[in-house]
Amino acid sequence: MAELAPNSNEIKASVQEEVNSPWRDAYKSFVKNKAAVVGFFIVVFFIIIAFTAPFIAPQGINEQMLEKRLQPPSAEHWLGTDDFGRDILSRIMHGARISLTVGFFAVVGSAVVGSLLGIVAGYYGRWVDTIISRIFDILLAFPSILLAIAVVAALGPSLRNALIAIAIINIPNFGRLIRSRVLSVKEEEYVMAAKAIGMSDRRILISHILPNSVAPIIVQGTLAIATAIIEAAALGFLGLGAQAPDPEWGKMLSDARQFMTQAPWTMIFPGLAIMLTVLGFNLMGDGLRDALDPKMKN
Repeated sequence: MAELAPNSNEIKASVQEEVNSPWRDAYKSFVKNKAAVVGFFIVVFFIIIAFTAPFIAPQGINEQMLEKRLQPPSAEHWLGTDDFGRDILSRIMHGARISLTVGFFAVVGSAVVGSLLGIVAGYYGRWVDTIISRIFDILLAFPSILLAIAVVAALGPSLRNALIAIAIINIPNFGRLIRSRVLSVKEEEYVMAAKAIGMSDRRILISHILPNSVAPIIVQGTLAIATAIIEAAALGFLGLGAQAPDPEWGKMLSDARQFMTQAPWTMIFPGLAIMLTVLGFNLMGDGLRDALDPKMKN
């Protein structure tokens, strides 16, 4: 009997190791993906820029020097100046804070609402599933940018309303993804066993369904941030997102249109910031998908 205690401890340790091993395997798979690692460092770079912009930006975002308007890149202004003589590098740094904030919070909002609706639809089925699925179908019937424009037009042009619009148009993507995941997970033996012993639906959803749906949410969320940044830039370009003098990248592109031939750097550098940020999230998202999806593993 004295030997049973260490054996039970060994069993617990091995079980814990088996539980943790899928995440360790995912980490190893992600690290081996060079493109995903590059994307991760791009994202980290822009996050650092966003957090440190108030301290490292060369000038204030609204500091105007009309005598230096539309100057090309130089030692004094690394990325040149805009039509008001404002330093483009400083505005791009502060613009990273706006774009990443909109992308993150819009995706968090859509992920929470969409996941809850998807879990309820997939788990309960029947008329609940029918109603929620039809709502998703209606939202997906509209082109995403047109639906976002309609929402912002109804609420009024502002950065906050653009964030709300982007969150709304991404809800069906998370909802349908989680619904399909729940439909397969709820047929697993451990879920059936939980029902057989009388476990409540709420506890089953929290303890079994949701934890086994985290991986696709992470992957979809990473890719959705890239899409949200593009949509925020599009709304800003159309004048429906961030308003002057906020240094939002899409708004900067819109303001620089009339100087495209005279001062192309006013458009090139904000466009590059959007491209690199979106590329980083896409590469990282693809790496997470390959690492977390068992079907993608050899």
